[in-house]
Amino acid sequence: MGAVRVLFLSDTHLGFDLPMRPRVSMRRRGPDFFANYEMALERALEAGVDAVVHGGDLFYRSRIPHRLVDMAFAPLVRVAGAGVPVYLVPGNHEQSAIPRSLLASSPNIHVFDRPRTFVLEARGCTLALCGFPYEREGIRTSFRRVLERTGWRDVKADGHVLCMHHCVEGATVGPVGFTFRHGHDVVRADDIPAGLAAVLCGHVHRFQVLTKGLRAPVFYAGSIERTSFAEKGEMKGYLDLEIGYKVNRWSFHELPARPMVQLDLYVGGLRREEVRSWLELSLGRLPDESVVKIGVHGEVSAEAAPLLRAGALRALAPDMNVSLSFGRVDGVIRSGPRWRSPDGPRPA
Repeated sequence: MGAVRVLFLSDTHLGFDLPMRPRVSMRRRGPDFFANYEMALERALEAGVDAVVHGGDLFYRSRIPHRLVDMAFAPLVRVAGAGVPVYLVPGNHEQSAIPRSLLASSPNIHVFDRPRTFVLEARGCTLALCGFPYEREGIRTSFRRVLERTGWRDVKADGHVLCMHHCVEGATVGPVGFTFRHGHDVVRADDIPAGLAAVLCGHVHRFQVLTKGLRAPVFYAGSIERTSFAEKGEMKGYLDLEIGYKVNRWSFHELPARPMVQLDLYVGGLRREEVRSWLELSLGRLPDESVVKIGVHGEVSAEAAPLLRAGALRALAPDMNVSLSFGRVDGVIRSGPRWRSPDGPRPA
């Protein structure tokens, strides 16, 4: 029996920080998401895969400009036009319905706009891909019912793959590894039925493969770029899988993600030039194009305040994205003005 090669990516969040008519000239993060999205799809053609599956959250929200929809579908049309079918799962950011484009009229682009099953034949293997849009009302209690509505059990194929956009029990997120166990939006591990070769799942932004207590492995490709500082230490990329009756092989391919850095500035009592020196030294030591969040602690003096305005920070680090938060370190309010320089404590 042969095996079908599938490129799986997810959570591309296209349109994030990409205004169509920007009012301020600055380094935007939106092009990073598009660059990684197009890179993954280009590699699908170069590697000669048999299908592309997108696990949901193609876009960053549901109401978006038509121009953005066309920009997102153009690479998919190139892939579909080359004979590689594309399968799309509507995610929660699209509110369970992907905005359509005239470009999406390609017969090789398939959307799980309702619970349904598509059949793919390649390399002497028949693969049934079943799936459904993001369920906004309690997937924990409705999962079995929604899955059966796809009709997957009635489709004869060498292998069956479930495509969805949900949290599965055992998935982890965040810097401390929070694990999804319970909740109305978590699929029980016991509810994943026997007879599936794999589950290709979006929604969780961390790449991971779940096997414990499951009748079929659950693959999360994760997001293609870091979307929050909770993901600052995570790799981003896509998956390449060979699937028949079971998953014969899989590999994770990393995509370039911008570094994320958190700094703390204890500003109480500091003069303007001391704040400027700290900013110049701290930002100057970071990798180019970093995404930076500075926690500002203490009362900012009137003379130093202009240095912490958005325009001043853009001028100081034009190739970075710098944001500020006030009064907290790791979620805890710290009292008392202190100084922390990149080189250690403030000299006497």
